[in-house]
This record gives sequence, structure tokens and C-alpha cells, in this order.
Amino acid sequence: MNYLLDTHTFLWFFEGNTNLSKKAKTIIENPKNINFVSIASIWEVAIKTKLGKIKLGISLEDLKTEILKNNIEILPLDFEHIIELSTLDDLHRDPFDRIIISQAISENCFLISKDSMIGNYKKVKLIW
Repeated sequence: MNYLLDTHTFLWFFEGNTNLSKKAKTIIENPKNINFVSIASIWEVAIKTKLGKIKLGISLEDLKTEILKNNIEILPLDFEHIIELSTLDDLHRDPFDRIIISQAISENCFLISKDSMIGNYKKVKLIW
């Protein structure tokens, strides 16, 4: 199965944060699953770290190493993702989440997120 991790999901996974659901942790740790993190999430982390909204605790270079070490693939943005984005209803206002939603739909991935607003999109297969 293919899974796309929302920004908070992959950060909580790396931090060992107990806010991460047991189901999400089990999915991410299962070597049979293919897990992705969006480049948009990395972009979001870089911006929010610079603004002081989140404390990463490691450099972006080290974050990339951790992502790859945990067999998580970085999902680039593709033109098809932007086409899907342009069709989304305005149910969620966060631009990073909207990109991640469009990628999950376009790539036919389950989206692992605690964000219940995402569940309002009918084409999203949300897991928490």
C-alpha cells in the first residue's frame, strides 16, 4: 500500500511523539508499505522553522537523512498535482495541506493525518 504522511505525521514519527496514533506508527514502520513525504511538507517545515513556529532540533540536511534512512520517499510536486489542486473545493484554507491533499488524490495514496478537515474531501482516503 502507498501512504502519504502529512507534515505533522512525519514530524511526530521522527520525534517519537505520543500524539502519533498507534495505527499510523504501525503503518509507517511496516516495511511492506511504501511511505511518502511531500516536498511541500519539507518546504513547510523550512518556512515554519525559520519563522520560529516550530523547533526542528536538527538541520534540514539531517532531516533528509532521517527521511531516507526510514525508507520514506520524498514525493516531488508534479503538474498533475497542481491540476488536481485546481479542482479542490475550498474546504481547507492551508495551502500546504491543499497541495498534500492533491498529491494524495493524484498518486492514489492513503493520507495519514490527524487533520479532520481533510476528511471533508470525498476523494481523499484518510487514515489516523
